[in-house]
Amino acid sequence: MALARLTLAVLLLAAAGVRGQDYPSQPIRFIVPFLAGGGADVAARILGQKLSEAFGQQIIIENRAGAGGVIGANAAASAPPDGYTFLFGPGDFVTRPSLMPQMTFDPQKDLVPVAMVSSNPMLVVAGAHAPFNNVKELIAAAKAQPQGISYASPGTATINHVAGEWLAAEAGIKLVHVPYRGGGAAANGIAAGDVSLGVVSPPVVQALIDTRAVKVIALTGKERPPSLPPSWPTLVENGLDIDAVFWVGLFAPTGTPDAVISRLDQETAKALQDETVRKRMVDAGLDPTYVHHAAFVERIRAEAARYDGIIRRTGIRVAH
Repeated sequence: MALARLTLAVLLLAAAGVRGQDYPSQPIRFIVPFLAGGGADVAARILGQKLSEAFGQQIIIENRAGAGGVIGANAAASAPPDGYTFLFGPGDFVTRPSLMPQMTFDPQKDLVPVAMVSSNPMLVVAGAHAPFNNVKELIAAAKAQPQGISYASPGTATINHVAGEWLAAEAGIKLVHVPYRGGGAAANGIAAGDVSLGVVSPPVVQALIDTRAVKVIALTGKERPPSLPPSWPTLVENGLDIDAVFWVGLFAPTGTPDAVISRLDQETAKALQDETVRKRMVDAGLDPTYVHHAAFVERIRAEAARYDGIIRRTGIRVAH
């Protein structure tokens, strides 16, 4: 079986016209569509370091933030499909395109999913000053404030934004969305008391949890990964039927040779099996979750359909 896979890889390289012996012959660029310090950025830097060892070339992390990840995604989609530029980040622009009117490309046509790298629930957190400590108290506090409780996210149309509106709809409360420019900025806003609540990924808020500047109210995912404490409850355990996870993956510009995509997919799988890489990701609050190219494509299609229904139900609107 191993010999058959190796033979297939060699044939793919030849068929695509890619010089397998020479690729990569220069540094590879991973565009992260958010500011440094967020979940996608942390995962990119951990994986990138391991991949640079495997490829013998530097993996350059380029942060291109803005418009809920669309600016970075557009930069990757319009890059030459030569195997030297990839998008590394969440697929908000693929699974929730109706919320991104500023998008100038077609994610289904202009980007190819390569592999999923991690998947974990987000955290509903509150500042230490907030007068609620759990989901029940949060709902009671929100119902006592007709004007609503403000909540932070890394940006409009992100999965964090959708999760916040989903929580409001499911709990029958009003939450007022306050978009920030990245997860780190959102976490700091929560800790400073500028907003009462937030939906963020674990890596951006872990230090603030450790110093008790923020407190965990619940997890947005139905499942609790081993990397997170069992004392952190899920929203499902609190009677709210919500399952929203933050995943990150690699995407290539359409036209990138199949052999290159296959090679990066395979090297990503190997890297995520490395115990050092896995430990670094878990320590950062990320759950290493490899999904290969074909299955990743199918997962995105299924999520897009699911979130389309949630967006219609919650009535989320983004100004054009």
